Amino acid sequence: MITINFQSRTPVYQQIYDDIVRLASLGVLKANDKLPPVRTLAVELGVNPNTISKAYKMLEGDGVIYSTVGRGSFISDKLSQTEAIKKEEIKKFKTATIEAYKKGLSGEDMINVIEDVVGKGNK
Repeated sequence: MITINFQSRTPVYQQIYDDIVRLASLGVLKANDKLPPVRTLAVELGVNPNTISKAYKMLEGDGVIYSTVGRGSFISDKLSQTEAIKKEEIKKFKTATIEAYKKGLSGEDMINVIEDVVGKGNK
């Protein structure tokens, strides 16, 4: 279900966060689905439980999951499939924007591209 790339520069907790959001956006994880306990997932993935805990806390802070004492962590019903998809696309857009900026595109160039794409999308 959740995969970790230890060769990636992306922190492991962020990879876990991203995977859970991705799985929710694809409908694999649905509202009120129970997530694995921190220790269980840590053993499965071969990472420190603190790493899982950090990812879960970020997810809870963003409203993706909710936790109940003694019961565990669950996918929130507040995060609809549409919202999960939007969050995933915003992340991809930010990454692409950073790469374009590093390769010399100005903010004005990027805004022109966006206006061109959005303008054509509305016609």
